Amino acid sequence: QVQLVESGGGLVQTGGSLRLSCAASGTIFSLSAMGWYRQAPGKQRELVAAISSGSANYADSVKGRFTISRDNARNTVYLQMNNLKPEDTAVYYCHARLYNTWGQGTQVTVSS
Repeated sequence: QVQLVESGGGLVQTGGSLRLSCAASGTIFSLSAMGWYRQAPGKQRELVAAISSGSANYADSVKGRFTISRDNARNTVYLQMNNLKPEDTAVYYCHARLYNTWGQGTQVTVSS
């Protein structure tokens, strides 16, 4: 059974930073591409960033501000978010592509 647990969300002012973590258990973590998605109220869930063994890609709206990384030894994927904007406010979800598994989500709120 694959489990993903996100942490690191919170309330931050415009221009601030947060680092989200997603810890995986019950899986061979290194085999799976990992992604961070977000869903704002009344909007569809969207891909923010994804990372596989060799590369990372980002939504245009976060390029240059967010960085996705992974530590296979710790079975963890991170999302460093800098220069946050109010439009980044959403619930952020971690996703393991190989296992098609989602975490429970963590709330990020950016105040203006």
